[in-house]
Amino acid sequence: MPLTLLATQGSKRVRLMLAARAQLRLPPAQVLEWRDWLAQPALLEEALRQPCLLKIEPPGDDPAAHLLLLQAGCRLQERPPVAAPAHGELLAMDAWFAGFTAAMTALAAQLLDLPHTRVVNAPAEISRMTDKLACQRHLAAHGVPIPALLGPVESYEHLQALLHEHDLDRIYLKPRYGSSASGVVAYRRNKAGRQQATTSAALSRADGKTRLFNVKRMARYESEHDIAALVDALAAQELYAEAWLNKPRCGDSHYDLRVVTVAGQPAHRVARIGNQMMTNLHLDNRRGDASGLLNAADLAALEQTAALAARAFPASHVTGYDLVVRHGQARVLEANAFGDLLPGLLWQGIDTYTAQLAHA
Repeated sequence: MPLTLLATQGSKRVRLMLAARAQLRLPPAQVLEWRDWLAQPALLEEALRQPCLLKIEPPGDDPAAHLLLLQAGCRLQERPPVAAPAHGELLAMDAWFAGFTAAMTALAAQLLDLPHTRVVNAPAEISRMTDKLACQRHLAAHGVPIPALLGPVESYEHLQALLHEHDLDRIYLKPRYGSSASGVVAYRRNKAGRQQATTSAALSRADGKTRLFNVKRMARYESEHDIAALVDALAAQELYAEAWLNKPRCGDSHYDLRVVTVAGQPAHRVARIGNQMMTNLHLDNRRGDASGLLNAADLAALEQTAALAARAFPASHVTGYDLVVRHGQARVLEANAFGDLLPGLLWQGIDTYTAQLAHA
């Protein structure tokens, strides 16, 4: 079946999909640029006039599309427009999500008039997975084990109240609409009052303003002044807390796992190994063979939990899940509607892109 991608021309995701199509001797996919569709929605009907498959890729590869969504979100929230974020800047993520959700809702409405089009992942489920807090609540409601949620964090002062209420000294703070560990904070304190925040969000102060920038090398803050500034800046864009979950060890490192489900079944899986709190692969952590790290009970828990999570998103053909598996129990840290970008990772001899086409 012909394939149309709502994507960014020339991006790695598009290149990998085109390579998979070529390997299966399928005609190349047609690409509709996010920025073009946002500016001229009617282009979608033109692109989908024949029966075909539509895959929605993330708009983040294109700064112009990101800015269009951000500005749309500001209008919807009736707040002043913001300038284009600097490279790596974490800015108004809540407004961006408002714009993104509106775009997904508009796309779903357009698809109602195009019944001959099949989508790889449904727009509504993409939106739900992009809202990390709503996604975790959704998974929990479907019986999927997750870390304990403490709920939204409104400020540093509120964070301290939550820690006191739950009698905790270690938690993870996550931007509600972040991606790829952007702005995630591993926070801990001790009885002596010392505290530490390890994060991918670096503080920048200039002209009386505090800004946040995503960095690959973890930043560490230990003063109350810095940690309060960090938490307040993230909370202004919506933040939530979840219980700290120890990750299993691998030598001097630790790891979690990414599993890609295809057609509801666990397929590609990889261990993400590193010395840092966050083990996302783009943060210079390394891949490991999941089957070499898990015993039979852990492997069974991994597969059963991934399949259970996939059933919570029945209109999504390919999804990535991050899990911690220990002592025969698995918990889902995050679901990712765009979690198939794992170049070279094979399952039954084929990569994630070839697999999703083969089982479409």
